[in-house]
Amino acid sequence: MARESESGLPIEPVYGPDDLAGWDAAEKLGEPGSYPFTRGVYPSMYTGRPWTMRQYAGFGTATESNARYKQLIANGTMGLSVAFDLPTQMGHDSDAPIAHGEVGKVGVAIDSVDDMRVLFGGIPLD
Repeated sequence: MARESESGLPIEPVYGPDDLAGWDAAEKLGEPGSYPFTRGVYPSMYTGRPWTMRQYAGFGTATESNARYKQLIANGTMGLSVAFDLPTQMGHDSDAPIAHGEVGKVGVAIDSVDDMRVLFGGIPLD
């Protein structure tokens, strides 16, 4: 007895070879590193390219965060994930009344492209 997905599609309790009749694996599944990328974006995936070790970090200002990112990279971090403060995540400038008391509390405050330049200044982005 099938149940339905959230999209209204039937989901059978068990699938077998007969359920794949007419299904073109080359079209639907593809090869690793090729469209439709269901098997990954790189041909050898993580056997040839190790996982990126990322550090989630962000301090009150772009300058403070930049210094931390440089320290992390110097100590072996292979990638960065920026922790933005709540006003930045919500698209508010730091001087907006709704941002009062929240600026820089749980991450870096970014209000402009110049802030982003400071945040990533001197850090290789490749």
